[in-house]
Amino acid sequence: MGVSGECFDVIIVGAGVMGSSAAYQTAKRGLKTLLLDQYDFLHHRGSSHGETRTIRATYPQDYYYPLVMESYKLWREAEAQIGYQVYYDAHHFDMGHADDPDLQAVIANCRKHSVPHQVLRSDQVVQKFSGLISIPDDWLGVSNGLGGVLKPTKATAMYQTLAYKNGAVLRDNTEIIDIKRDNINGGVLVFTAGGERFWGKKCVVTVGAWMKKLVKAVSGIELPIQPMETHVCYWRIKGGHEAKYALGGDFPTFASYGETYIYGTPTLEFPGLIKVAVHGGNPCDPDKRPWGSGAKMDVLKKWLDRTFSGLVDSSEPVVKQACMYSVTPTEDFVIDFLGGKFGKDVVVGGGFSGHGFKMAPVIGRILTDLVVEGEAKGVDISPFRIGRFIQICRL
Repeated sequence: MGVSGECFDVIIVGAGVMGSSAAYQTAKRGLKTLLLDQYDFLHHRGSSHGETRTIRATYPQDYYYPLVMESYKLWREAEAQIGYQVYYDAHHFDMGHADDPDLQAVIANCRKHSVPHQVLRSDQVVQKFSGLISIPDDWLGVSNGLGGVLKPTKATAMYQTLAYKNGAVLRDNTEIIDIKRDNINGGVLVFTAGGERFWGKKCVVTVGAWMKKLVKAVSGIELPIQPMETHVCYWRIKGGHEAKYALGGDFPTFASYGETYIYGTPTLEFPGLIKVAVHGGNPCDPDKRPWGSGAKMDVLKKWLDRTFSGLVDSSEPVVKQACMYSVTPTEDFVIDFLGGKFGKDVVVGGGFSGHGFKMAPVIGRILTDLVVEGEAKGVDISPFRIGRFIQICRL
């Protein structure tokens, strides 16, 4: 346990999956690392808890493909270090109107990167999935082998354990209220609500839905990262059909493009239930959450009836879990130096919610590169720079 006044090579504020992955990477490289979180480790108030997350390589945005492909490799490497599994293989299926620009971009990127895939008409979809999935006649489906399911709480715990094994100091229930530049010794001073103070050569901030609040408090920069409350729903598969939707068979992870983006995973965590949810949610204050009902539930129920041919009970979800999103206006990440008075001593990583969990291994590696090398190695992070918000951020 870190003692107030102790010095570190890097202090990581926020111990969700991104901060925990970064702590593993910094500790593995021999840096004296402190990982802090304002709540209990593995708490359920943020974005890194729950049962499953989807991993897929098909994105409309081309710059995510290399990040996901590196993450596949790094998930397996971390599993080999810890000795248990957090990533489970599956096929992936995208669907949408034939003219949907996002779906067409997915197809173009599959071709660009030589991803083995099938573009399927509605009748071919029914045939491929033995009637378990159906789409309208004017839609297309895209099937590929680069899918999978991640166990988020288990994965976050994995990275925290690996960080500890490599010498990192872990502290939970430690709220950070300020970060200041040390004008005498260089580096940064990190202050806690309990009156403690830590010094670090570098600092990484990965506080999810609290990013906007903390960054504004310590730097005056107001990043356009919006906290949102969302819900993950599990629906009952009708009797006699449960095994057909289970992970390990032919049923894929899936994403449905359109005005409402709907996604889901095969049955894994709850036998007889399938996870299907709406991407998005309601803006909120992460410290004053309404814990309200899910968004667009009527749209989701209609989609279930149409897509699963009546084999899934769409009357009400059997299980509903609340979660936090933190999203930018474009839903692209923020990975950059905070700049200003902090220069390159403070690195921020945020805006990951809704689709970033799958890339946690490579995000941890990139944040560590920024700390150690002063630049990201082998990837282009220009789409994630703070400078793209120059007209939005208030300095």
